[in-house]
Formats: sequence, structure tokens, C-alpha cells
Amino acid sequence: MYRELAEVYPYAHPELDFENPFQLLVATVLSAQTTDLRVNQTTPALFAKYPTPEDLAAADPEEVEDILRPTGFFRAKTRSVMGLSKALAEEFGGEVPGRLEDLVKLPGVGRKTAFVVLGNAFGRPGITVDTHFMRLVRRWKWTEATEPEKIEAEMSALFPKRDWTMLSHYVIFHGRRICHARKPACGACPVAELCPAYGEGETDPEKAKKLLKYEKGGFPGQRLKPPQSYLDHGGIPAPPLGKE
Repeated sequence: MYRELAEVYPYAHPELDFENPFQLLVATVLSAQTTDLRVNQTTPALFAKYPTPEDLAAADPEEVEDILRPTGFFRAKTRSVMGLSKALAEEFGGEVPGRLEDLVKLPGVGRKTAFVVLGNAFGRPGITVDTHFMRLVRRWKWTEATEPEKIEAEMSALFPKRDWTMLSHYVIFHGRRICHARKPACGACPVAELCPAYGEGETDPEKAKKLLKYEKGGFPGQRLKPPQSYLDHGGIPAPPLGKE
């Protein structure tokens, strides 16, 4: 299934726009309980006004809240991103640390967020156990665990370390596009023949195609600034800023 997914999503990547580790860290914290697209529509204004941890740590909380309002839970997210910025400025010289044990000490940063940053900003393998990843590996019977850390440990034992970051991308891409929580598009799934849960969703190919999301369904992806590799492999650029 891993090899099949790798062929289907050769351009899989983090769908949050970022230019440096700090931006990825903040964007990942903001992505809780909202879409990557919504975060990508919000962060340009945030980073234009507060480009460094020192800038964000010294910001007026109400002004940050106004910017983050569209992402939901904006007061809590403001406290988190300002808190982690303050910690970066005071404890790490304004730089995002490249170690798991340092990242998880930052306000609002758990193992999932830390592995997103380590894998995609520092090139250090990590498995990102988000809601899509948890749903799919359980649906596929790769694990019966329900706790993120147990799932992470079991997947780490199943796959070589070099594959951990891309495994996360492939599974999350598939969960967002085809293997949905309520209506998986079984009839349009490239790993249907290998899936023990085949039939939980729509099996008619034509009906299943109508359930596809993002570029698989002919709709824009979640990223506002997709990498060239995404476009080269048939991805569709996202809509202009402010439109969905």
C-alpha cells in the first residue's frame, strides 16, 4: 500500500505554506481545528507584520487575535504562537530548535507539530500522527492502537526511518482526497484491492469520483503557493488569496 500511494502522490508535501522553520512551526500550531487552506490565507499578513519570533513575542495580543480570527480558537492560538515566540527569543536565540525534546517544551507544541517541523524544515524523519493518519492506519488494520504515541511507535516499527516523513505525507494526502472519514471513495481508490475496509464507502466508480477532493476531483489544492514539483505531476494550483 505504501508503494502504491507513493506512485499516486509523488508530489506529496506539507500543505502549509512556509519559507523557514519559524513560519512552519507557527502555521502548524494554527492548523489545529481548521484547514491548511485557511491557515495559508491567514499567515501572509501575520508574517508580514511579525517576521521573527522577537517581533511576534512583542506584539499587541489584540492585533494578533484580529489577524488569527479566521482560523478559529484565535485567542488560544494567539497565546500559543506568542508564547512559543517568546520562548524561542529567550531560550533559543530566536531560532527554532532542531531537536524533538526542545520543540515539545514550547507552548502549544506537541509531538505531531514537532515531527512536522523536524521532517519538513530540518529533514529529520518523523511520523506525523494527525486525525487523517490515525483514521487510515486503523481503517487499514495496520494498528489497533487509539493513542497517537502508540500509533507512532507501531508505525515506526513497521517502516524504516528513512520513510517516516513521506509515509506521513502519503497517508495524509490520501485521507484528505479519497479515504474520507464519513464517505470514503472506495470505487476511486488506488489501493482498494489491498484495503481490508473496502466497501465501507461508495464502491460505484462514477459515484465515487464525485466524492473526490482537491486535485483528484479537479478542484484546487490546499496550498496557495504549490511547489513546482506539485504542478509538474498534475496538481492544480490553489485559488488566489482570499478565495476558496
